[in-house]
Amino acid sequence: MLSLRLAVLAIGPFVWALTTHAFAPTSLIFASRTTITPLHQRTASSKLRESKDANMTDEEREIAMEKALKAMTAFSNKYTENTGTFYCSDKSIPAVVIKGLAEHKVTLGAPLCPCRFYEDKEKEAKEGYWNCPCVPMRERHECHCMLFLTEDNDFNISYDEVKNLSGGMSG
Repeated sequence: MLSLRLAVLAIGPFVWALTTHAFAPTSLIFASRTTITPLHQRTASSKLRESKDANMTDEEREIAMEKALKAMTAFSNKYTENTGTFYCSDKSIPAVVIKGLAEHKVTLGAPLCPCRFYEDKEKEAKEGYWNCPCVPMRERHECHCMLFLTEDNDFNISYDEVKNLSGGMSG
């Protein structure tokens, strides 16, 4: 029971970060040299101009997100099988990470790690180092997001669980 409490204490800040502003513009998380409008002051049109999906209608974006979410869920499940890794037993963690990967696939064209700070997300996505699975994961089985863990467990997550546990399709 003590180890469970320690695990909850260790993972609590990570879950908080994922459920608050982990996928928000970096100006809300880290100090920046440039002035960026805070998320709560942005309009929907200013958010759209920042992404590859800027010319999509809401319906097209929803379809693209559903397709990307299914693809990233299938990829993640297959990757766990192929590498002997597993998901955190709190399914909300992989669900939110997989949703972040899907959002980046739609907005950036690549599944850029959603758990890191980037000065320029588009540049990072093009360089590929932090595209999932990132180089540290491929080389050393070190997943910053805690999506792919390295103890034996045959746990998988379904598309419906990702969709439901990550707050649905709205981004």
